[in-house]
Amino acid sequence: MTRFQTHTIETAPEESRALLSNAKANYGFVPNLFANMAESPALLEGYLTLTQIFNKTNLSETEKQIIMMTANRLNRCDYCMAAHTTIAKAAVPAEVIAALRDNTPIANAKLEALRQFTIQVVENRGWPTQQEIAKFISAGYGQQTVLDVILGISLKILSNYTTSMADTKLDDVFKADLWQAA
Repeated sequence: MTRFQTHTIETAPEESRALLSNAKANYGFVPNLFANMAESPALLEGYLTLTQIFNKTNLSETEKQIIMMTANRLNRCDYCMAAHTTIAKAAVPAEVIAALRDNTPIANAKLEALRQFTIQVVENRGWPTQQEIAKFISAGYGQQTVLDVILGISLKILSNYTTSMADTKLDDVFKADLWQAA
């Protein structure tokens, strides 16, 4: 089995060191996801930059987490589900988090439409039907959100695939929210 290095600031490639230092300053530690991504400075920078861009959308924190946690579940990313559960607790209703972790409907119809649309986009590899798009828009979202869903899923592909290939170990701060794909 190929083993990927979980870098420290000191062992990371030079181009990744400042990014890891900033992460440590922002989070108080370097998340193992970033430590694994550091092997490719371009991947780490891309992930961090895309995160900033996704945060500029008009989506609420709950809506962003619905997109990301749905993609995490579908991509079977134990690390990302645990991490996003911990992060989401600050701003997302507990019943929404539980629905996302358990793959059950969200009581709010508009938010459930977002969850279902995200499922369709991921499962159909970006090819939802025109009826699915129309249903999503009729639930109260617009064309911009259709495209923002793609952005959120793209962000999660970077992290989900990295954690899978690098066998990223769960950070202690996320262990209370452990999740395992069925």
